[in-house]
Amino acid sequence: MAYQFKLPDYTFMGENALQASECIVRGLGKKAFVVTGKIVTKTCAVQKLTDCLTKWDISYTVFNDICGEPDTAAIQAGVEAFKRAGCDFLIGIGGGSPLDSAKAISAMSILKGSISDYMGVEIKGCFPSVVAIPTTSGTGSEATKFTVITDSAKNVKMLLKGDALLPVVAVVDPAFTESAPGDVTAATGMDALTHAIEAYTSRKGNTLTDLYALDAIKRIFSWLPEAYCNGSNKKAREEMAIAAYEAGVCINNASVTLVHGMSRPIGALFHVPHGISNAMLITECLAFALDGCPDRFAKIARQIGAADESQSDREAAGTFIGALKELCWKLEIPTLQEHGIERDAFESNIKKMAQDAMSSGSPGNTLREIAAEDIAAIYKRLYQ
Repeated sequence: MAYQFKLPDYTFMGENALQASECIVRGLGKKAFVVTGKIVTKTCAVQKLTDCLTKWDISYTVFNDICGEPDTAAIQAGVEAFKRAGCDFLIGIGGGSPLDSAKAISAMSILKGSISDYMGVEIKGCFPSVVAIPTTSGTGSEATKFTVITDSAKNVKMLLKGDALLPVVAVVDPAFTESAPGDVTAATGMDALTHAIEAYTSRKGNTLTDLYALDAIKRIFSWLPEAYCNGSNKKAREEMAIAAYEAGVCINNASVTLVHGMSRPIGALFHVPHGISNAMLITECLAFALDGCPDRFAKIARQIGAADESQSDREAAGTFIGALKELCWKLEIPTLQEHGIERDAFESNIKKMAQDAMSSGSPGNTLREIAAEDIAAIYKRLYQ
């Protein structure tokens, strides 16, 4: 069966990737709308970008009102600011939230209505170009056609998609990630790992996504603990930047599965950072999904050196779950309780979360049949 494989038009990766992108970026327009957050603005990342834009004779407006969980109001505010400033292309710089927001603002600068109107439909159109510059190694948003925006009226994290949302340019320079603190490194790294594993065990996976996924998984298991413990390790940062991009390419072409489907409702209702909610769920979710494709989980285990060919696929898959638990322990991933979520509040929302997870469509990509009752049972186990 034939399949499509999409990437950004241009990817610049490695040391001085931003400087290397000059010729392409200059061809996108005369005035850039820089989408970021206040925390990122305080780092040297935005200054490096604006210095380059000035050098390249590109004027710009900085919009830094993006919070950790962008919502419909933030996107509307961004669209209005984009139009007022008279910009003709966008640059998202920061973690997944500014990158996702840049895509959403670009689309809604052309489309009518609210972005929530496009939940569940393919977003199409000819939108202003987007340049994506990640300052964390995790979301892979620089390589995807997805944007995650919270519908504040319904308290739902919307997964919005469309090939037209794919950034034209991805600039992946590990130097931009060196200021990320340990907890952010752990959270975003686990997000990237989740992307890679879910893509490899997705019904929508293919030969090319398998290559990217297995390589990303190996890099993350090898280098994420070091990046977490020693953020100044340039090699660890480089490996994680590559892995996050690879994992983003994977979900762009194979989508995500059960973990992400269950993670978004936790983030929407309890304001848990996306990577942390993934990490809280990943062991229980993948232990459930394992029965649908033990051979694939066994392949992952052998890829990371947790198992060898002498073990059966079932045995090897079990060792992978053990290695995953150990990685979460090394990264000090909190439980729901440790994060401050009260049991009664969590359990009273399980029915809604299970319904929202199923409605997202992501669990249906899992290589095991899943019902809302299964999802509810997994949520309950998180507090046991």
